[in-house]
Amino acid sequence: MIGLQLYTLRDFLKTPEEIKASMEKVRNIGYKVVQVSGMGPIEPAALKKIMQETGLNSNSAHLDYKKLVTETDKVIEECKIMGYETLACPWMAPEMRNEEGYKIVAKTLSIAGEKLAKNGVILTYHNHEFEFEKFSGKLGLDIIYGESDSRYLQTEFDTYWIQFGGGDPAEWILKYKDRTPIVHLKDMGILPDKKHIMVPVGDGNLNWKRIFSALKEAKTKYYYVEQDNCNGLDPFECVKKSLDNLKALGIE
Repeated sequence: MIGLQLYTLRDFLKTPEEIKASMEKVRNIGYKVVQVSGMGPIEPAALKKIMQETGLNSNSAHLDYKKLVTETDKVIEECKIMGYETLACPWMAPEMRNEEGYKIVAKTLSIAGEKLAKNGVILTYHNHEFEFEKFSGKLGLDIIYGESDSRYLQTEFDTYWIQFGGGDPAEWILKYKDRTPIVHLKDMGILPDKKHIMVPVGDGNLNWKRIFSALKEAKTKYYYVEQDNCNGLDPFECVKKSLDNLKALGIE
């Protein structure tokens, strides 16, 4: 099922009033499922109420690494309020982007993931490009997944950042096909100055036929559309274009 990662709309989510107005737009565009991120200050109960009023299923979220590993019980309570089925650790601090740091991340997220799993929530790790640096011949991303417990830490691959890091999104999905319950769909285009840019899904150069074939084999349940940078265009128009393109490809 297609969902929307709300970080794309972060500039329109700074107050409860903005959040409600934006969620109404998201539902009118055609999305039914959202992944929570990029929100201004709002209590989980108030956010859940907005989601219910606008007819959206907020079944996933990105939460800070430190919060996930040091406030796991509080995170579990938030999951119960919001109805989260999955969570993702979205970012690693620069000082942890080394071999030992990735091993620590793998261990600590596995511990948090076990607690979450006992409460019906799957913990995942969301990649960027920096995990594609090698340490002792191993990519940082392989260290994270290799050193973690596969029962308690799964994947949330970001197709754009895999490609940016020199990887093949479809190959990574198949490599960890038993650990890929959710994914970020993000497309890559290029400008005349050879600069890579993010574009609506289906408007860029990623091999979506292979990617969706791999996701089908992996039995991935939710595909979250994201576009971190809309390059001056209206983010709401960008996420609408992504949804329209995906429907044209036969993806619902």
